[in-house]
Amino acid sequence: MQTFFKYNWMVREEWYCWCEEVSEEELLQNRTGGMGSILQTLFHIVDVEWSWIRVLQGKTDFQESFDQYNSLYKIRKLDADFHLEVENFVNNWDDSMENQLYYDTLPDGSVVTDTWGEVMRHTIAHEIHHIGQLSIWARELGKKPVSANLIGRGLSS
Repeated sequence: MQTFFKYNWMVREEWYCWCEEVSEEELLQNRTGGMGSILQTLFHIVDVEWSWIRVLQGKTDFQESFDQYNSLYKIRKLDADFHLEVENFVNNWDDSMENQLYYDTLPDGSVVTDTWGEVMRHTIAHEIHHIGQLSIWARELGKKPVSANLIGRGLSS
C-alpha cells in the first residue's frame, strides 16, 4: 500500500515541476475530461486523497472550492499542508486496518459498506486515473508527459 502512495506522491511532484514550464493560461484552460483544467485536476487529486484519509479517521471532510486554490503555487501549498497527515496515516497502515469497515451514506439515504483497504486502493487508483488524463493533455500541448513508470523509482527498498 505504502509503495503506491509514495509512487503517486513522487509522480505528483514531477507533474508540479512539469507545470512550471507551462503558462498559467494553459494550466487553467478548460479541457475535455478530467476535472476541467490541469490545475483543477491537480487540486481534485489533492482534495480527494486528503478527504478519504480524513473520513477513515472519523474527521471532517475538506469542503473548499478550486476558486481559492487556482494557481500552481496555491495547490502545492495545499498539498504540503495536507501531506503530513496523509503520510502519517499511510506510513502507520498495518494489516489490522485492512478489513475495518467504512460505511458510506449515499445522497438517497442508502448505505454502502466498504473496507478501509478498498478505500485506500480506490484513493491510489483515483490519482493514477487522473494522472493519465494529464498525460493526454500534455501530449495535446506538444509536451512530453511525466513518466508513469513505477520501475526505476527506487520504491521497492
